[in-house]
Amino acid sequence: MLVDVFDYDLPAERIAQRPRPRGSSRLLTLDRESGAIAHRSFRELPEILQAGDLLVRNDVKVRPARLYGRDERDRLVEIFLIRPLEPERRRWLALAKPGRRAKSGRSIRFDEDVRGAVLEVDAEARRLVEFDRPLSEGLLERIGHVPLPPYIRRDAGAPDREEDREGYQTVYAREPLAVAAPTAGLHFTPEMFADLDARGIEIADLTLAVGAGTFKPVTAPDTASHRLDAEDVFVPVKTIASLRAAGEKGRRVAAVGTTVTRALEAWARLPETEACEARDLSFPTDLFITPGFEFRVVGALLTNFHLPRSTLLMLVCAFAGTENVLAAYGEAIRRDYLFYSYGDAMLVT
Repeated sequence: MLVDVFDYDLPAERIAQRPRPRGSSRLLTLDRESGAIAHRSFRELPEILQAGDLLVRNDVKVRPARLYGRDERDRLVEIFLIRPLEPERRRWLALAKPGRRAKSGRSIRFDEDVRGAVLEVDAEARRLVEFDRPLSEGLLERIGHVPLPPYIRRDAGAPDREEDREGYQTVYAREPLAVAAPTAGLHFTPEMFADLDARGIEIADLTLAVGAGTFKPVTAPDTASHRLDAEDVFVPVKTIASLRAAGEKGRRVAAVGTTVTRALEAWARLPETEACEARDLSFPTDLFITPGFEFRVVGALLTNFHLPRSTLLMLVCAFAGTENVLAAYGEAIRRDYLFYSYGDAMLVT
């Protein structure tokens, strides 16, 4: 499909800039069959979902992947860590801004006198950076910054706000493998999960290590020319058992976010002998979901409002219909919903 089909105009003031108290966001509900829209509060979600639903969430934790350093001329350089390239965690794949200050052969110093050397720059402007010591999770917690997306305006190099340190992380985050938050999960509180459980809604976890490629702009004019970078998925055997039981009993699976949707639909496309084994599963996926896709697992989708022309918006349009989704987005804009990571939520059923 042409990428410009997924375009819309969003006033800048509708981009949420700060996290709000969890559970206080608005919730737009969309019936994908009829296109009917309703306006609710996120606190009402336990009442909206059905007893017997299986709610699946992504328990990945966001790594403080943004480093601010200084080059040989004492100029500010941002190094955005994508992933470690070895178990020792000294060599990392990274992005840099501005790129001219992180050319191959350049040296950069960071807090706690950590030093990094840019060894290579590939065709996609990604850097191979070697540090003078392992970047343990503890060290990153001290010198790293929350990897907020660029539409959330913060001063480069300034200390993180405590509201971002807490607010850009789900309350159930577990393993620090992501460089961006699975934002549909940011709305939940522990109390809401207790309420969901009391109402007969089962909760299961999986892990998709959200990488920078998920949010890579679609620059090609047609979706067929775009490729997603592979991301690692981990599905525990307990979750596999819950998914199989839900399928056998005809219970609905509700995905908390686009990352869960991709993980579940990728799992459903594994060879039957692999997907149904009684063991934990780990596999990579580069599944790119666009309209025309056949959903085999997900029956309801909880998600935030996404950027124009993004792969995330394309996935939602594939699930609910492009016309339905863009009409809902227009209604949300008219009613002053807030958009993107810290914004309001939408439930598609």
